[in-house]
Parts: sequence; C-alpha cells; structure tokens
Amino acid sequence: MSASSAPQLILASASPRRRQLLWQLGVPHQAVAADIDERRLPGEVAVQCVQRLARQKAERVRASADGAAGLPVLGADTEVLLDDELLGKPADREHALQMLAQLSGRTHRVVTAVTLIGAQGALAQLCESEVRFRDLSADECARYWESGEPRGKAGGYAIQGFGAAFIAELRGSYSSVMGLPLFEVAHLLRQAGLPIWQPGAA
Repeated sequence: MSASSAPQLILASASPRRRQLLWQLGVPHQAVAADIDERRLPGEVAVQCVQRLARQKAERVRASADGAAGLPVLGADTEVLLDDELLGKPADREHALQMLAQLSGRTHRVVTAVTLIGAQGALAQLCESEVRFRDLSADECARYWESGEPRGKAGGYAIQGFGAAFIAELRGSYSSVMGLPLFEVAHLLRQAGLPIWQPGAA
C-alpha cells in the first residue's frame, strides 16, 4: 500500500455499500465490523435510537484491538421509519413481504446517523430523507424476495438495486438511503481536518 492510499480512518461497518460510498469521497480506510446489540431500547425515540447506534458502533471499534491504531473511527446507522416504527431488516420471507406491503403506496422516512470519533472527540451528523413507494402487487414483492436483494437491508429493499423500480419519489439524500450520507460525512471529515479526494483512493 502506498503512502498516498494509507488508511486515514476506520469504518465501523462490514457493509460493502458503505465502503463503496466512502471510496467515492476518495477516503482511504479500513473496515471493521462493530458487534453491538442493535435493538431499540424501551421508550426510545426512533431518531435517538439511530444516533445512539451510530455512536456505539464507532465506540466499540475504537475500543477494540482493531481500532487501537489511533485512527479516527466512523460509525453509521441507517433505519427505515414508517410513522415511528423502525422496520429493521427482514428476518425471513414472510417478514420481508410484510414490510413491503406496509411500504406500498406510502411515504416513509430513512434516517442515517453518522459519528466520527477521534482525537477531537465525537462529532455527529444526522440525515433524514423521505421515500415514496408506488403501489406494489403481492406477486412482484414475492419475486423481489426471490432476487435475494431484500436480505439484510433495512426496510427490506435496496435503492441502488432492483428496489429502485419501487421508488416514485425521493426527497433528500440518495447516498443516505444507501447507508452513508456523503454530504454529512464530508462535513465531519472537514471538521476533523481529514482530507477527501486523496490520490490513490480509488
């Protein structure tokens, strides 16, 4: 690895989508999965849950052996909210079809929180977007599940994949719905004095 592409931070995520987006900013990084309990606490406001999880992911990786190299750690959490319900990731086929039926013909919120923890302390940003689905038939929801794409996706769909065919309108950040809001991440990096668009970070 050349000096120009040496990691400047650790991404507290195993998500290939988040890695792809961070490379899009030209940020050399390492990825370390954060093993935390992602369940919502009793009585916790949905947005506060997303913010807490993003921070906990960054804290867990920074405290681990993998995060002890002194590099800043970026944590992120993305959740799909319908009213105040966190839809989470589908547990199985039935759960995924239930989620898609709930989203059909309605507008939902996608909230992504990001936290950067480094020598400067913790810096945080929140991005909220609105996504409107067209009406979905039971047959196409079933075929979408068979594509394999809904597995492991918040809300049971991926905006960057086949799920784009469901989306009638997006108000907000496309990259945030994918899992990492690039405008907000770039702002955090500027605050921390970390450059973007680095040579060799392709």
